[in-house]
Amino acid sequence: MKRFDTQAVHLSKKKSQSIDSKVTPIYQTSAFKYKDLDDLESFYQGEKDYLYTRVGNPNTDELGQAVAQLEGAPSGVATSSGLSAILVGILAVAKQGDHVLASTDIYGGTYQLLAHELKDFGIDVSFVNFEDLNQVESNVRPNTKLLYSESVTNPLLRTESLKEVVELARKHRLKTMIDNTFATPYLCRPYEDGVDLVVHSATKYIGGHSDITAGVLVGNEELVGKAKTKVVNIGTNLSPFEAWLTCRGIKTLSVRMERHVKNAQYLADSLKEHKAVDKVYYPTNVSDRGNGAIVTIDITNSCDVDKFFKSLSWVNIVPTLAGVETTVSYPLSTSHRALPEESLKELGITKGLIRISVGIEDQEDILKAFVDALDQSYLN
Repeated sequence: MKRFDTQAVHLSKKKSQSIDSKVTPIYQTSAFKYKDLDDLESFYQGEKDYLYTRVGNPNTDELGQAVAQLEGAPSGVATSSGLSAILVGILAVAKQGDHVLASTDIYGGTYQLLAHELKDFGIDVSFVNFEDLNQVESNVRPNTKLLYSESVTNPLLRTESLKEVVELARKHRLKTMIDNTFATPYLCRPYEDGVDLVVHSATKYIGGHSDITAGVLVGNEELVGKAKTKVVNIGTNLSPFEAWLTCRGIKTLSVRMERHVKNAQYLADSLKEHKAVDKVYYPTNVSDRGNGAIVTIDITNSCDVDKFFKSLSWVNIVPTLAGVETTVSYPLSTSHRALPEESLKELGITKGLIRISVGIEDQEDILKAFVDALDQSYLN
């Protein structure tokens, strides 16, 4: 089997019968043609792969299988966004009357989906501190079907104890689903630890260049097969062009992540020593390849937060992460603004919490941009 860095470059390319191109062409079509009714029937008999792009397309299939390959999973499906991948994954496991247990410290958009939208599907969700698996276990109900968390949480960067979560789930015959967006399969492969479904906002590191919106769900063939049916019937399919762009991004995932991780570690270590930083959040035990590309800092007590953001020179404020450029986001007013005040306080999402998506620029330039902004906004 090829090693990760080689797998990322050599995707399972979809080949045309007539033209053997080096790269899979963009199948920018809404439908595929058939010569007669017998030929059309061959699709429904499983003899042909494609009918209508919502049902399937070579580019989206290539993306789903490429990420599955990197995660060590047998099957994958591409979707229109990370949240749609989460939705179809949950619906592959849970139905009306079922219950899901989710970690409290997850991405705010996921919280909105689980806390509010799933109610319309008749699915109940409880949020529990996954740092205390005894508490998680005490909240398991007879109708609980799924444990949901993130391998590295957003935005406070707690690393999940995946093997312990899987062990607990198996004890109670539950399924597990982990969002692996922050770690990527470069650092962490939850499926290999026994997780049933792994989800990515491919908008982030999988695509890597801030020019697509996509999601991918991978896992065992049975559950991913059910999720694929949801994608078709709900209409959460990804466009061929965005799938093609995302596959192109995967080819540089390893080299990008290597630089991202190196720069993030350097920035985290350096900012721990700065007088204007109250606290640095950066994981220490993600992988022997490093600990991720996100650094979160808290400057609540030391800096004028508004002045800090205005002093960042070339570092832009954006409500997302994982492009090749270093950017910052403000969880309190973007990703987590819909959380109840009590939940924000409990999680530690303060008025001075800043999530830094560390890019691939020169690490000294990155550090200088933040040191200059901290110095200019320091209150004492």
